[in-house]
Amino acid sequence: MRLSCVALDVPHTHGHDARAVTNRLKSAWIAGLSLAFALSCWPLAASAATVNGASLSLWWGVPFAGILLSIAVLPLAAPKLWHHHYGKVSAAWAIAFLLPFAFAFGSSAAFGTLIHALLDEYVPFIVLLTALYTVAGGICVTGNLHGTPRLNTALLALGTALASIMGTTGAAMLLIRPLLRANDNRKHVVHVVVFFIFLVANVGGSLSPLGDPPLFLGFLNGVGFFWTTVHLALPMLFVCAVLLVVFYALDSYYFRRREEMLHVDPSPDTQTIGIEGKINFALLALVIALVLMSGIWTPGIAFDVAGTHVALQNIVRDGALIALTVLSLIVTPRAAREGNAFNWAPIEEVAKLFAGIFVTIAPVIMMLRAGEAGAFSGIVHLVNDTTGQPRDVMYFWATGLLSSFLDNAPTYLVFFNLAGGDAQTLMTTGASTLAAISAGAVFMGANSYIGNAPNFMVKAIAESRGVRMPGFFAYLAWSGGVLIPLFIATSWIFF
Repeated sequence: MRLSCVALDVPHTHGHDARAVTNRLKSAWIAGLSLAFALSCWPLAASAATVNGASLSLWWGVPFAGILLSIAVLPLAAPKLWHHHYGKVSAAWAIAFLLPFAFAFGSSAAFGTLIHALLDEYVPFIVLLTALYTVAGGICVTGNLHGTPRLNTALLALGTALASIMGTTGAAMLLIRPLLRANDNRKHVVHVVVFFIFLVANVGGSLSPLGDPPLFLGFLNGVGFFWTTVHLALPMLFVCAVLLVVFYALDSYYFRRREEMLHVDPSPDTQTIGIEGKINFALLALVIALVLMSGIWTPGIAFDVAGTHVALQNIVRDGALIALTVLSLIVTPRAAREGNAFNWAPIEEVAKLFAGIFVTIAPVIMMLRAGEAGAFSGIVHLVNDTTGQPRDVMYFWATGLLSSFLDNAPTYLVFFNLAGGDAQTLMTTGASTLAAISAGAVFMGANSYIGNAPNFMVKAIAESRGVRMPGFFAYLAWSGGVLIPLFIATSWIFF
C-alpha cells in the first residue's frame, strides 16, 4: 500500500483535541495526588514504610487480577462503558488495593508503596514511552510502498534488527505506522501487527541492554554490555528465523486470495519515496543516549521521597526526555504528523491503564521477592533441584510466564537474585542460567498485550488506524498457538 504525507482528515495534534487530552491527564494527576495526600494524612498508626512480602497472602493479588480481567473482558462485554471510562476502572482497582493496604499495614506503608510505584517505575516508564511515541511519530515515510509478503517480511526483519539498537519501543514506534499504511489496502492486516509485536516489540530486543528493560537492569547490576549479544544470539536468531518464515507463509496465503485487495486504495500512489521530519532521527538518537547515560553516569546523589530513592541521573534523564518531547512537537513539520495520523489517544490509553497496573502489581512483586518465605514459594522450589542447583529450563519458563503478565523488568531481577545475584558468577559458571532468565524475560513478553511496554502501544496505534485487533484472550490464542510451541522447542534446544 502506498505511503503519503499529504494532508489527511485526521485529528489535529494541536488545538481542542490536544487541550482535551491535556485536561484529562491533568485530572488523572490531580486524582492521584489527592489519593496520595489522603493516604499521607490517614489517621491510622503507620507501620514501617516497607512491607515484608512474606506477610502477604495471595488475596493481595486480587486487584491486579481484576485490572487484567477488566482489560480482557470489558472491551468485549461493555465496549461503550470501557471506551469512556477505562481510566476510572484502572483507578478503581488501584484504590481497591491501596485502601485495604492502608488499613492493614498503615498509611505510611500504603503511601510509600504508591510513591514508589509512581516515581520509581511509572513516571520513568511513561516519560520514556511518550518521548519515543512523539519523536518516532514525527518521522513520516512518504512514497509508494505496497504491503507484499516480501516487503512486510523485510520491514519485520528490519525492525527486529533495530530493536536491540534503539530498544523495542523505539523500533516499534518508528516502523508501525509505515507498516500499517503499506497494508492499508489489504483485507487481512491483524496477522501483520501480531507478528510485529512478536518480533519487533519483543524478541528483537534481546541482544543488548538497550533492547529491553530487563537486560538494562542486568547491565546496571554488572552484566557485561555485550554478554547478551554473545549468549542470546543463537536462541534469538532461531526464534526470529522461525517467526519470519511462518509469517511469510501466512502473509503469502492471504495475499494470494482473490478478495484480499480492497477495491479502493485509501492512499494514492506517489512518484518518489522520501522521509518527512528527518530532524526526529537526531532526537531519537538523543533519547537512546539519555537512557544509556542514566545507566553509566552514577554521581551517587539521590533524593528520598517517602522512602523511595530518586537518583539524580534519573531526574536529569526524565527532564531531558520531556524537553525532547516538547522540542519534537515544535520542530516537526505539520505534514509529517498529519501523514502519520498522529494523535494522543494511544499514549493516553497506555498512561491511564498502566498507572493502575503499576500500583496493583506492587504486592505481587513483594510476594515474589520474598522467595521461599512468600506466597509464591512453589515457583521458587521449581527453579532449583533438591541439591539447590538451578534448572535452566524452569528458569526460562518461570521467568517467561511471569513476565507475560507482570512487569518483565522486576521479574527479571527476582530470578536474577534467586540464581545468586552475583553478575560475575552468573556470566561465567552460571552463564546458561542467566541466559535462560534473560531469554525468558524478553521473549515471553510477547505472550500478552501487557507483557512488554510497546505491545499495548502498537495495539492502540493499529486500532486508531482502523485495524480490528484481537482482544486480550484472542491475542493469547495467537501467542499460544504460535509462540508457546516455538518456546518449547527453544527450551529443548538451548536450555
